[in-house]
Amino acid sequence: MKHFLELASCSTGELHALLESAMRLKADWQAGGNEPVLRGKTLGMIFQKPSLRTRVSFEMAMKHLGGGAIMLGPQEIGLGVRESIPDVARVLSSYVDGIMARVYDHADVVELAAHSSVPVINGLSDGYHPCQALGDMLTIQEHFGALDGLRLAFVGDGNNVAASVALACAHFGVSFSIATPEGYEMQRPVREQAFGIAGRNGSVLEMCTRPQLAVAEADVVYTDTWVSMGQEAEAAERASEFDAYQVNEELLSAAKPKAIVMHCLPAHRGDEITDAVMDGPQSRIFEQAENRLHAQKAILARLLK
Repeated sequence: MKHFLELASCSTGELHALLESAMRLKADWQAGGNEPVLRGKTLGMIFQKPSLRTRVSFEMAMKHLGGGAIMLGPQEIGLGVRESIPDVARVLSSYVDGIMARVYDHADVVELAAHSSVPVINGLSDGYHPCQALGDMLTIQEHFGALDGLRLAFVGDGNNVAASVALACAHFGVSFSIATPEGYEMQRPVREQAFGIAGRNGSVLEMCTRPQLAVAEADVVYTDTWVSMGQEAEAAERASEFDAYQVNEELLSAAKPKAIVMHCLPAHRGDEITDAVMDGPQSRIFEQAENRLHAQKAILARLLK
């Protein structure tokens, strides 16, 4: 594995190894600290979008492992505008040991990787959010003790997060059901990738338009914002289309009694999720946010060590 751009191109074995590494690294940190396996290493972090979890978790992950990180915002790099993406990749990879990019267009992170001499990590793109999905699997593993045979229901937009969670579930033997309004389904290439991987690992993928059907007998109920960055002009239309897709106490009651609730954050409370659910006893949302740190340590240790 040279880069970490999306989960379809990873092998199931590679992802299982990353998850096991994340569990060990988290346990080591809680027991007193991680070994400085990345001492002397530096991660360059490119941001086209604002960030809380991605920026802080990657920076702290490098610090925990003995390395450092440099943040480069839009004012430093006008990716593909002020300077071409191949030129940015060649220059930056001559300075740092790895690149993490949080971008709008997935093609941009792919192009960065194509011209970089160091590993490139997709911190988020409009197509995929693989680091989030690996942290999600860590959270579910911790809660249930195993992943194989569980059922996860995703309610809302078939967006980049849904795509990566679907692929992660397919790799780890978790059945995945998603309820989206018509016209907001996951893209066909992602569906085909996920179906292929799921078929090899004994899990089932289902798509529908009825949240109650998707959530029935689910062990995990997952949602995300209805309006992602760059979609602000669609906010009113989306609010109307997604009104019936709110994760609330009534919808949660259709899942298994001990189901957990997840959200990748930031959340728009009162829209896709209610306060009662987000702050309720079944929520694992903030543990999920913390686990971004430990999952990303595993990725960094694998690629930069």
